[in-house]
Amino acid sequence: MIDRIDKKNWKNKLHEVIYETDTPAGKWFDIILLIVIIISIILVMLESIESFNDKYHSYLLTAEWIATIFFSLEYIARIISIKKTWRYIFSFYGIIDFLSTIPLYLSFFLAGSHVLLTLRAFRLLRIFRILKLVRFIGEASQLKEALKASRTKIAVFIYTIMILSVIMGTVMYLIEGKESGFTSIPKSIYWTIVTLTTVGFGDITPVTDIGQVIATLIMITGYGIIAVPTGIVTVEYSKQRQNQKEIDTNTQVCRYCNADKHKNKAKYCYKCGKPLNE
Repeated sequence: MIDRIDKKNWKNKLHEVIYETDTPAGKWFDIILLIVIIISIILVMLESIESFNDKYHSYLLTAEWIATIFFSLEYIARIISIKKTWRYIFSFYGIIDFLSTIPLYLSFFLAGSHVLLTLRAFRLLRIFRILKLVRFIGEASQLKEALKASRTKIAVFIYTIMILSVIMGTVMYLIEGKESGFTSIPKSIYWTIVTLTTVGFGDITPVTDIGQVIATLIMITGYGIIAVPTGIVTVEYSKQRQNQKEIDTNTQVCRYCNADKHKNKAKYCYKCGKPLNE
């Protein structure tokens, strides 16, 4: 009976350290995890430099194995510290953790799987989990709701831009012709989109006077088009800040269903009803 209680307390402590940042141990764990993630990303970038990798390959490989073992132990700890392991394994962050850890093992056992090492860049996404501190929860929630409220307006805006691009691309194809590089309507539409976004690769340029006038109008229109989506999201974000009350939440995560963002002083999970602190 005592062994069972000790085992339960051990898992509770492990869950508290790994999933929450309300305790000193949890904060230190997230800081260490953040440092290891940044170092591992730097290692991935350094390996892409051929001259550097040829010179220090053994050191880079050793450091990568250390980071991979650390992430592997963390992945296992996350699984054993919760009741329903499948909720974490098949969650967004669970899949990211798995994809960012497994490539080095595959490259060791399977020939030709070294190309999967680029999946280690997914470790950057793990930073979003670490930045789940209380002061970020409200802002992230407001931004999420603002993007959600703006999706219809942005979709209509993109649809309008596509129609404009098709019309202007067709006009430029008829005016400029194949001699100027506008060899087809799709390629002319490509030029229109590049011009609207003010990218301007320069691979295709109008040579006729009418074509240059139209190109000028498209470029001027492009400046206004860039500002529209930003304005839509900004307005919705302002509304969210005015309408949404301050969320009094913490970083406590339920051991049973892996739900987070519980209110302060909450004793039971809002999703599954299980006790948060046993």
